[in-house]
Amino acid sequence: MIDLQRHADVFVLQMDADENRLSPEMLDAFGRALGEVEQAEGAKALVLTGTGKFFSNGLDLDHLGANPNDLLPYLFRVHSLFSRLLSVPCATVSALNGHTFAAGAMLAICADHRIMRGDRGYWCLPEVDLGMQFTAGMNALIPARVPPMTAHEAMVTGRRYTGPEAHDAGIVDELAAEHEVLPRAIEVAQALAGKAGPGIAGIRTHLHAHVIAHLQGTERG
Repeated sequence: MIDLQRHADVFVLQMDADENRLSPEMLDAFGRALGEVEQAEGAKALVLTGTGKFFSNGLDLDHLGANPNDLLPYLFRVHSLFSRLLSVPCATVSALNGHTFAAGAMLAICADHRIMRGDRGYWCLPEVDLGMQFTAGMNALIPARVPPMTAHEAMVTGRRYTGPEAHDAGIVDELAAEHEVLPRAIEVAQALAGKAGPGIAGIRTHLHAHVIAHLQGTERG
């Protein structure tokens, strides 16, 4: 479900569960992997990626359909993952290998640097088409991590951005061919690994203090 490997100073956290939805089990495994990264000493950086056609397809709607009373606690766990990534004590890079939708799209933009496959795959916030509302935490996160007008368009229209469109809109920093997405992400992360420590964690935490406050406090069940 989660494979964590280390390449020199770079931890590669790879989601490997079909559409890579953020199921309770995925959140458990994600948390354990982040704990290992957080506890590692010395130079380090973190790359997030998926497998196959998907980076992540977002929330586990099947779980919510079967467990409607778990909605608020579940959303709090997802929010906690986002806030944890915003405050992890090392640089982070997301390698968007495929479709990146909804909460998966939000997960991707938590990273400091984003690299997307240029030929196939979409980045999309489809909530408007699903008749769903964004939580207060999500409403704080999205315009803080992508340009405000892009956030408005993405949230209000549900537009599916191709790689080139996502790059032009400021959602991702680089494009790469399919076989180069992960190697390029590791290369970028390695160059940033020396910045690990409480300094980068503190800067990022203060920079996004209002986002983290919303993520940690407003949707708890």
